[in-house]
Amino acid sequence: MTNISRQGSNAVQIRHYNERVVLEAIRRLGIASKAEIARSAHLTPQAVAGIVDALHKAGYLLQTGKRHGQIGQPSVLYAPNPECAFSVGLHVGRRALHAVLVDLSGRVLHQVMHDYAYPLSDEVSQLSLSAIGQLEKALPAKLRSRLIGVGVSMPYFLSNWLDELSFPEAMTESWQGFNLPEFLLKRTKHEVFFENDASAAATAQLVRGRGMAERNFIYFYIGTIIGGGLVLGGNLETGPHGNAAAFNTFPVSVSTLPGVPAPAGRFELLQNRASAYVLLRHLRTNGVKIDRVAELEKPNKKWQPWLGQWEQDCAAAMAQAIIGAVSVVDVEAIVIDGILAPAILKNIVTDVKAQLAVQAPTGLMVPNIREGELGPDGPAIGAALLPFYAKFAPNNEVLATKFRAEAKPLLTSDRVSPLTKI
Repeated sequence: MTNISRQGSNAVQIRHYNERVVLEAIRRLGIASKAEIARSAHLTPQAVAGIVDALHKAGYLLQTGKRHGQIGQPSVLYAPNPECAFSVGLHVGRRALHAVLVDLSGRVLHQVMHDYAYPLSDEVSQLSLSAIGQLEKALPAKLRSRLIGVGVSMPYFLSNWLDELSFPEAMTESWQGFNLPEFLLKRTKHEVFFENDASAAATAQLVRGRGMAERNFIYFYIGTIIGGGLVLGGNLETGPHGNAAAFNTFPVSVSTLPGVPAPAGRFELLQNRASAYVLLRHLRTNGVKIDRVAELEKPNKKWQPWLGQWEQDCAAAMAQAIIGAVSVVDVEAIVIDGILAPAILKNIVTDVKAQLAVQAPTGLMVPNIREGELGPDGPAIGAALLPFYAKFAPNNEVLATKFRAEAKPLLTSDRVSPLTKI
């Protein structure tokens, strides 16, 4: 779709764009009257009335009742129809493949998980096809035509961690010249969209988590390797290379953990202090037999004091990264999420706040520090949201690299339902 904010537009293009603005406003509000939608979308009540009626007739919106008790006639309330579109999200992690089926509201309907020792491209590609097939069959037959695409999220540099994660060289070789989105495009009937895992998780946070209230935030995702994302004005900003706010290579001070190798230069990298693989390495070094972060779900006194040491070291490094980031970009909040157990994540958020109280220089406006709400599900849910952004979001600079035809307008006419032809 043409970027109408930078180029001339005709009335039809404006109408199509406003349809997306209205749908986004309703999604954000949840349930709203036409007057509330108009205020949120910054459009005239007359324009919104026509668009809402058309979206309702086409099946994108549901009437959910009326609001009484105000002056004049009761207001009809509208909500997005979650069954008007569905999407599959695939997250290729360093230790597992996670696939989800979501509806237009972002609600997870079904999910599939496959663990592996390390992600070989042949295994990942076949597991991906199998997961897509399973999730398609999970939909009633009459709704399968409303599956609008597949989103894929995975680390940009999946094969760069041979030493840290004990990956064999065969894994790196398996990904040379192999493109998973293109593979899926050729072997499925679906459009395929791609984004790195942390950016996808930031997208999920925007739609399903804290971003519903705060439209400008920096996102940290503590995964096997830490990543991040930047959301401004309700849009994920990925940068010209798709790597904005990655944070893994942000320079921080040297770790205080005992036995940690010294960095090559004057500074350490954030990934070597605030990543889950560092936590596992620290625990193993101190005699804790553990293979995966998921084993830390239930608290165990045997992990102390080493777990607490890492939490504090991680938080101190993250506080440094936050100070550097907000010195450049003004945001409302910092959202911290990841694959860690909720209790561990909560401790890190508390420790980050404490570190910022000590480290933040005078004059720096420290944003709200918040705990994320999606945890390990974030990258897969974010991947599933990518097709929705391409099809429905008013931001025309689509979040993902697209591998098929241009997105069509929501409504081809007031008489043709786009539920069968989007």
